[in-house]
Amino acid sequence: MRRVLTAVAMLLPLAFAGGSARAAGEAPPNGAANGAANDAVSRGAYIFNAAGCLGCHTDEKGGGQPLAGGRALATPFGTFYTPNITADPVNGIGRWSDADFIRAVREGVRPDGAALFPAFPYASYTRMTDRDLLDLKAYLLSLPAAPAANKPHDLSPPFSWRFLVPVWQWMYLTPGPVADDPAKPPAWNRGRYLVDALGHCAECHSPRTQLGGLDSDRYLAGNPQGPDNDKVPGITGSKAKGKGIGDWSDGDLSLFLEAGLTPDGDVAGGAMGEVVRNTTSKLTADDRAAIVAYLRTVPAKE
Repeated sequence: MRRVLTAVAMLLPLAFAGGSARAAGEAPPNGAANGAANDAVSRGAYIFNAAGCLGCHTDEKGGGQPLAGGRALATPFGTFYTPNITADPVNGIGRWSDADFIRAVREGVRPDGAALFPAFPYASYTRMTDRDLLDLKAYLLSLPAAPAANKPHDLSPPFSWRFLVPVWQWMYLTPGPVADDPAKPPAWNRGRYLVDALGHCAECHSPRTQLGGLDSDRYLAGNPQGPDNDKVPGITGSKAKGKGIGDWSDGDLSLFLEAGLTPDGDVAGGAMGEVVRNTTSKLTADDRAAIVAYLRTVPAKE
């Protein structure tokens, strides 16, 4: 009964979220804008949810405004504070051109030419298409601006040395979208895009090297030192508890992505609970099915 009540408590915010003001992640109502601009903003709202922007860029515990940044992200390399990505022209992205935005998300480079620290998962986001990137930008700029100043990261040398980041990028970043595999069905290709690009699942579910790059040999095999130093389970085809989802049915996986309920009746909490609330629960049923189809083909890692 306690688990049932916990599940209900988690789902109620999904059912009643909203109010008179449009919240981040909510598409504009019909008639709010016209023509192609409205289409871009509506598409961008979906991309925004699929990419998980709200949770990382909002200091919910500190009472920060949506997307105004300031959320602390503890890592083995120090504490990063996420930046303001509202339309504010001084502290946010209000003055960024389309080219600025694409370069930042795809190449990890700010408009002033400085490299972005890879706590921002551009090594995954780089796979996003131009259209999805520009739609996302259109949506972000449609939301209220917040003047909150960005907090400096709390890092120690050499991890605080921004001039070294291009070396990291040379080692671990392959810029640009990844073409669909013509030998695979459309659902598989869509699932790979959602998992590897928009959802950037490997950023949490894969272990990292000593330099902070993803260990490609242990793709989605779990991470003993995830964000906020939490242990992140594997989501490969392994049937070992905590190492994979090989013994979950397709229905189990779909229900988990939609409502955060595990096959044994538990409820996703912590960071994954946030992902379900802000991201996977807001995907279409077809997109959740595509994620399942792709994950089914990820080899087991023990």
